[in-house]
Amino acid sequence: MSAGGPRTALVTGGSRGIGRACALALAGDGHRVALCYRADKEGAAETVTAITDSGGQALAVAADVSDPGALDGAMKEIESTWGPVQILVNNAGVTRDGLLMRMTDEQWGEVLHTNLDGAFYAIRRATPGMIRGRFGRIVNVGSASGATGSAGQVNYAAAKAGLLGLTRSVARELASRNVTCNLVAPGPIATAMFDGVSDERQAELTRLVPLARLGTPDEVGATVAFLCSEAAGYITGAAIPVDGGLSMGH
Repeated sequence: MSAGGPRTALVTGGSRGIGRACALALAGDGHRVALCYRADKEGAAETVTAITDSGGQALAVAADVSDPGALDGAMKEIESTWGPVQILVNNAGVTRDGLLMRMTDEQWGEVLHTNLDGAFYAIRRATPGMIRGRFGRIVNVGSASGATGSAGQVNYAAAKAGLLGLTRSVARELASRNVTCNLVAPGPIATAMFDGVSDERQAELTRLVPLARLGTPDEVGATVAFLCSEAAGYITGAAIPVDGGLSMGH
């Protein structure tokens, strides 16, 4: 149980992978966890079941984070059930990879709208409740590629780099209200999204990691849960790599 007692948490993109691991870790700390999903209703239900089977409280809400109106509706549902969101984990993200010269406006726009705009919309919507309650924990899930760049992913890397500027600006703006905002930057993690990468590229990325292996979603979830804890109250504006050493020096 968290030292500050159970709080209301929202994890976007909580149907599977890193989002599910974050939801499970927060529930393990005793928090009530809502998870937002866009399309994977079945995966969201599985995450809820995993939490409730362990004695926790969970709620799945459907919303596209790139749509402020839909996100507002999801937040209202959470607030009517448990009260204001006090912990926010912005994990929702998509990839639409392609070489720079062939990348379409749609590929660029969808990734920026979901991965960066969506985080901004969620923070903006949750912040008033955090300020009134004089407590807030915001964690944005970035990527090692936001610091190192990634060929074939100019859209994704730009969005993740943008999250760092968003994180640090929010951290400065809300620090006096006891609201922290940090970023976790995973490297290659064994998720379904990574499974979509070619075997050759997977092997190449693994070779670049000093620890010589992929990370696990649970390792990211544990880091996120710590940043959402009472113990992390003096950490804000930080970018924490969970990447096996991949981004050292960046």
